[in-house]
Amino acid sequence: MTDLTVDAFVRLEEQVWVALVEGDPAADSRLLSTDFLGVYPTGFSDRSEHAGQLTDGPTAADYTLSEAAIRVITEDHVLLSYRADWRRVRGGEVGEPEAMYVSSLWSRAGDDWVNVFSQDTPAEHTG
Repeated sequence: MTDLTVDAFVRLEEQVWVALVEGDPAADSRLLSTDFLGVYPTGFSDRSEHAGQLTDGPTAADYTLSEAAIRVITEDHVLLSYRADWRRVRGGEVGEPEAMYVSSLWSRAGDDWVNVFSQDTPAEHTG
């Protein structure tokens, strides 16, 4: 992909969200670099932990991404930042709406892009 637009990177990020909604650890793992680092309110996560959370099924019921923006760091590294409004799944139960701001660093790996870093910051839910 040579399309360095916000829409292109939102489409990549949505593939991660679809894996969370479908409970698909293989799809999630394919989108993350081998040295992926996630920084969350609960602590740090690597690729195996991020994908491993899906072993027992979906972790998200639904989601909406908004306020997306990108920063092209280089032609091979793009930072996507956005707001996610979503509902978590725990023990088969769908939770209340949550909101967070997410920053994801995507890096070119050959002809593909992989997520190498993601940080979630809780936000007040307004919708």
